[in-house]
Amino acid sequence: MKILDGKKVSNDLKNEIAQEVDKMRARGEKVPHLAAIIVGNDGASLTYVASKVKACERVGFESTMVRLPHTTSELELLQKIKELNNNDAIDGFIIQLPLPPQINTQRVLMAVDPSKDVDGFHPENFGKMALDMSTFIPATPFGILELLERYNVETNGKHTVVIGRSHIVGRPMSILMGRKGWPGNSTVTLTHSHTKNISQITLQADIIISALGVPKFLKADMVKEGVVIIDVGISRVPDEKKPKGYVITGDVDYENVSKKASFITPVPGGVGPMTIAMLLKNTLLAREQRRHKE
Repeated sequence: MKILDGKKVSNDLKNEIAQEVDKMRARGEKVPHLAAIIVGNDGASLTYVASKVKACERVGFESTMVRLPHTTSELELLQKIKELNNNDAIDGFIIQLPLPPQINTQRVLMAVDPSKDVDGFHPENFGKMALDMSTFIPATPFGILELLERYNVETNGKHTVVIGRSHIVGRPMSILMGRKGWPGNSTVTLTHSHTKNISQITLQADIIISALGVPKFLKADMVKEGVVIIDVGISRVPDEKKPKGYVITGDVDYENVSKKASFITPVPGGVGPMTIAMLLKNTLLAREQRRHKE
């Protein structure tokens, strides 16, 4: 069994990106600039955005964090997005989700300039991805592809089962794993909360990508020997024995499933670190594209 070490690969990626930025600087070019908009005081969102800012510093990007109060109206947020769309200094930006209830998330994501949408959530980018065109791939699916590639995981002709159909992970993953090329060329089954007899399907899978958010959902008796496991789930499970009072757990019963797997991602330290690294990679791509237009 091999561990798909997202921590290690994301560090390698950040080093590679930092080298690219050094070359840009040496050529007298503008370095990439990533902005993040955060509305309200959600603890997890604040931590996540802070880690993005830190990652930008590490690779030599410029970064801007736009903090708006919880009471911000949809109109005010749309105005801020318009400002970032029109600001030539900014190459890419993200809107940290979830947004407060008074704001329509879909309308907000639609307002982002697709050429600056480094999260890959705009329908134009999602559509291009579905059509195998060059575009920004959402960071988590992009990170999973990168892990499969760097560990030489065979996907050609394999049966991939995706658990969960979110627009951020499940659905894009099902499209990407079925695309022509590598990683891809696999036969994909997309399962979700309405799927009957899910274990009959997972038992046939060569590769399982689980993005359900249910702790330890996938048990050892649901997988076959030699399966490749990508665990995207991340849940806080209360545990009085731990200093923080909780443990971070994935969708997979790691202890038992890992005994049957050929490759597996740990939680934490698997898919999570890859997400930020790929966001940086998308921002680097956005900068390159803008430079060609300048």
